Amino acid sequence: MANTLFTNVRIIDGTGAQPYAGEVLIQGNRISRIGRGARSLPVAGVTAIDAAGATLMPGMTEAHTHLAWTNSTTLDAIQKMPHEEHTLWAAQVAKQYLDCGWTSCVGAATPKPRLDCVIRDAINSGQIPGPRYLAASQEITVTGSLGDDMLPHLPYPEMSFGCVVDGPEEMRKAVRMFLKYGVDSIKLNLSGDNLVPGADAKTTWMSDEEVAIAARETKVRGKRLSCHARSSESIKQAMRHGFEIIYHASFADEEALDLLEAQKDRIFVAPALSVIIRLLHEGEVVGITNQIAKKMGYELELEAAVNSMKAMLKRGIRVLPGGDYGFAWAPHGENAKDLEYFVKYLGMTPMEVLVSCTRWGGQMMMKGKELGEIREGWLADLLLVDGDPLSNIAILQQPAKLLAIMKDGQFHKAPEIHSARTRWSQSAA
Repeated sequence: MANTLFTNVRIIDGTGAQPYAGEVLIQGNRISRIGRGARSLPVAGVTAIDAAGATLMPGMTEAHTHLAWTNSTTLDAIQKMPHEEHTLWAAQVAKQYLDCGWTSCVGAATPKPRLDCVIRDAINSGQIPGPRYLAASQEITVTGSLGDDMLPHLPYPEMSFGCVVDGPEEMRKAVRMFLKYGVDSIKLNLSGDNLVPGADAKTTWMSDEEVAIAARETKVRGKRLSCHARSSESIKQAMRHGFEIIYHASFADEEALDLLEAQKDRIFVAPALSVIIRLLHEGEVVGITNQIAKKMGYELELEAAVNSMKAMLKRGIRVLPGGDYGFAWAPHGENAKDLEYFVKYLGMTPMEVLVSCTRWGGQMMMKGKELGEIREGWLADLLLVDGDPLSNIAILQQPAKLLAIMKDGQFHKAPEIHSARTRWSQSAA
């Protein structure tokens, strides 16, 4: 593994501290030395890269990732892709995320039981390029709720987008199956969703007995619990049973906010604002006009979600970007729009958003003492950016502006020229 010295960089270290000029030495897969304003002499065995003032920041974490979503118009269409093609698709998407600067991703569900585990293991073994990845189970749901796509004339469980269970014992069997396959987290659909007729976002579907069994089986094996929880009651249910990752949390009332705040040091919230925003304003691609989206309840939910997230941030709850990308109206590769949404809708500063997707991301990846910041001794997951994300957060939506992408001390994308007189020194914005 080559050693690398980034010189003449503007460092955003992921802690929220103001940027500073300096240099960063990478040895092996870790950050060995950070110098403020330093100008080192060439060292044998070290590749020096003069960044000409480009921004060096930690790699980003996508907190709500579905590598196997197929940019389809419906949930059931995702599941219909055959296993072999689906594996190749997910591998391609994993590379796409790394190409876009997401050096870590938290799996939020997969449509086939082992698919996330297969992709994670292939990344870890070096078979395919991709981000650090935590593999999730299929979405576990109950009859009639989000993810139940079984048809009465085709009663085949494997045809359903989610893993449908009813009752504690069916839940126990499903959870044990996914844990046997080696998932990092178990995903439960506690609430409904406005995409589901008769099971909208304010409804809560699982019984406490079903959730309790899932929690027990997951915790006894040292794994994590995540959930789709839009309704207020589903958020409270998640907190009662020790969930660590809460997806959506749109309709959090005061009681739910109090429960979240009481456990803020161990939980993470990823609202997935993109699904709502894009359906409201760009849903025509799947036949959902703005008027239809409003009738489905998305305008009301967006208002509730924005208010909920603002309240959480004031209470010190970690809210991370990650937006259910992989649908026709919000395709893979556009994930960094979430950063812009956090600024526009939640009122976060660009610096706060960068802390959310770097420092908090490392914590969500369960590597909070070695990932997500530019700090000596920490893992070298880094982005070299042609421009200033603090003055223009949207710059991170442009892969071409990522001059270099480093994961675990190795370049996934190496800079084209190792000299101060580079194209980015003249065109940095």
